[in-house]
Amino acid sequence: MKFEVYILPGWAYSIEKWEPFVRLLKQKGVEVNLLKIPGLTEKLDKVWNVNDYVEWLRKKTNNKIILIGHSNGGRIALNFVAKYPNLVPNLVLIDSAGIYHDDLAIRLKRLIFKSIAKTAKKITNTQKLKDFLYKIVGENDYRNATQNMKQTMLNLINSDKLLSFGNITTPTLIIWGKNDKITRLSDAKLINKLIKNSTLHIIDGARHSPQFTNPVEVVNTIVKEINNKTI
Repeated sequence: MKFEVYILPGWAYSIEKWEPFVRLLKQKGVEVNLLKIPGLTEKLDKVWNVNDYVEWLRKKTNNKIILIGHSNGGRIALNFVAKYPNLVPNLVLIDSAGIYHDDLAIRLKRLIFKSIAKTAKKITNTQKLKDFLYKIVGENDYRNATQNMKQTMLNLINSDKLLSFGNITTPTLIIWGKNDKITRLSDAKLINKLIKNSTLHIIDGARHSPQFTNPVEVVNTIVKEINNKTI
């Protein structure tokens, strides 16, 4: 069965790493649209929130689509199916963001996102400390972001508080690297529990991007699941 897939990459400034994964999907007869995300792989001249991304995606197609979302792309995909459930017959989440956390590390991350320059200035005016602060919250991409994208990232993270997984009815395949330290495996299990019509596939030895390190297993899992569930 042939089907059309739209891929929402995570927070990255290049999509070159996706090429082997996309090539494997195409070899399986999948029509692939690897999207460029505004503000990352596509220009963005203002601050966006998650609904802006949802409406941007809505304008990309007039047809039903299968969504694959990785990390932050998964967050956008989740919000899209929550608003437009009839447009997505199948959803695939790969080590997705979207679970709201409020532990100490996450609060520190939000604080740094909001006021990294101000915070660092109070302590020291050296760039080394700023770099250290970014490192301890695991956000080198944030350090390289424009000011608009820093606020956009904060808006996206805060949107997780409002996302209701229980209202998502789209058949969902959850693929997760067992050793992911960015979005933990516990998030995958929670998403699997909250989305009733979902299946969890854990990839041993993989981390946050199994579509790059284990592309054959990820592609085979996706194609098998969608062929089984797509009408």
